[in-house]
Amino acid sequence: MNKRDVTAFFDELAPSWDAHLIRNDEVIDKILDSAGIEAGVTVLDVACGTGVLFPDYLKRDVKSVTGVDISPVMIEYARKKAVSADPRVTLIAGDIEELALARRFDRCVVYNAFPHFPVPKRLIESLADKLTEEGRLTVAHGMSRAALDKHHAGAAGRVSIGLMREEELAALMAARFNVDVVLSDDEKYIVSGVKKR
Repeated sequence: MNKRDVTAFFDELAPSWDAHLIRNDEVIDKILDSAGIEAGVTVLDVACGTGVLFPDYLKRDVKSVTGVDISPVMIEYARKKAVSADPRVTLIAGDIEELALARRFDRCVVYNAFPHFPVPKRLIESLADKLTEEGRLTVAHGMSRAALDKHHAGAAGRVSIGLMREEELAALMAARFNVDVVLSDDEKYIVSGVKKR
C-alpha cells in the first residue's frame, strides 16, 4: 500500500461517501465520550473525510475543529457542507504525517480510518507530537474489528491493512500514551489514551 493509491482511492469515493454512510448515534456518542470531546477543547480530526463528525464536535461546543485528509476531493466535499462555514472549523488537504501544523491540539480523533495508514507506529508518533501536554489520542471505528476487516476485504483491500487487535494497538500506543480505554465489541472499536508527560 502506498499513499498515492490511498489518495486516489478516496478521491474516487468522495462524491458518494455520505450517501453510503451508516451512522449509529449511540456508538458515536460513546466514541466521543471516550475521546474526551467536551466544551472548550481543540480537536484534530485525522482522515476526516467529508467531515462526518464535525456536527457532533460542534454540538459539544468544542473550541475548534481542524480536519485533515490526504484526499483533496474529500476536503472539497467537506467544504461544501454548511458546517464548514462555522468559524471554528478549519480544513486542510494533506498528509498528516508530513504536515507541520501551527498549533497543538487537546484531542486527536482517528475515526474509521486507522487501517489506511501503512505504518501505525509512525502515525502514532506523529500524532503524539501534535497534541498538547496531556492531550488525548483516540482511534475508533463505528463497527466491530471483524466487520471492518470483512468490509476491507473488497476493493479497499489494496489501500488498507488489517485492523490490529485492540490490545495490540494499546501496547503500541503505550510508549507515548497512558491508555485508559480499550474496547472492542460487536458495534465499536475504541482505543484511547492521554499523552505522557
